[in-house]
Amino acid sequence: MRHGLFSRNNPISQNGAVSQNGADPGLFGPGSVTWQVHGDPMMWVAGVRALWLQALHPRAVRGIMQNSDFRRDPWRRLLRTAGFVATTTYGTADAAERAGAAVRAIHRRLTATDPGTGERYRVDDPELLLWVHCAEVASYLHVVRASGLPFTDVTADAYIAEHRRSARLVGLDPARVPADAEQLAEYFEKVRPQLAATPEAFEVDAFLRRPPVPPLLTPARRLIWGRVSALAYASLPRHAHELYGRPAPAPDAVARRLRAAGLALRRVPATVRWQLPPKHILTAAARLGPGSRPSAYKLRSLDAILDGPGRAAVQRDDGGGGGGWRTPG
Repeated sequence: MRHGLFSRNNPISQNGAVSQNGADPGLFGPGSVTWQVHGDPMMWVAGVRALWLQALHPRAVRGIMQNSDFRRDPWRRLLRTAGFVATTTYGTADAAERAGAAVRAIHRRLTATDPGTGERYRVDDPELLLWVHCAEVASYLHVVRASGLPFTDVTADAYIAEHRRSARLVGLDPARVPADAEQLAEYFEKVRPQLAATPEAFEVDAFLRRPPVPPLLTPARRLIWGRVSALAYASLPRHAHELYGRPAPAPDAVARRLRAAGLALRRVPATVRWQLPPKHILTAAARLGPGSRPSAYKLRSLDAILDGPGRAAVQRDDGGGGGGWRTPG
């Protein structure tokens, strides 16, 4: 493995697990890059961005819209997705495996139909699962990195490599999943000609821009959700803006907005943010000890362990819209 990530003297074990009290560290463990990144408040913006990006794959979005309750109860689907990410990141290994088994069991039963050709295809087609996976990983990495979380190319590569484990849970062969930013960029370049803004994509777009809420929550939607969704959409790659038919904002302006949002949200004490249900991080800390809590400081330390000081100061293009961001210092 590159950069000595799993070397004998490295405190990060081969499954990312570090536990000082013998408790189950889960799929990634507190010694992983993923453990630090997924505790960041900008993950909410990143998750919304991932949905916009995922919806641009016609076969993938049809699989969602033809088989799920997205049209009837999109909020429930969003919360299920967030719960899956939290469980596989901070839950026990058994909880992660059970969550993955449940997803695979659901996908095995589902098919979708191409309205143009009448072709029926499986929702668990590896190519569709791979698109969903890569759009998520690229979005998470792009948003948290551009918003000020300390990263170099080396920690970015480590994050992407770690997510071959979560890819296995949903039914993908880890060997076919991008292992670093270069491979991720190659994947997006390969799949880009297949992307299109279909009617189903515009349904997702309409929901993300203005989701239905009870009348009493309309002001909150405008104040909170409106800002989150606007920033998530702005952070999409230029070709996604073109497909959705709206002008892409200036990259420098988006960079400033992401940094400002990251600065503001990280000022909210983590102990306050982590009180939100279902409290996965607090549960993990109780299981593994207070030293397991995620933090940006640990991300800096991991960067030094993985690469040594002073190298990899500029981010490469990962193909998911992450090119050109300088690593925050």
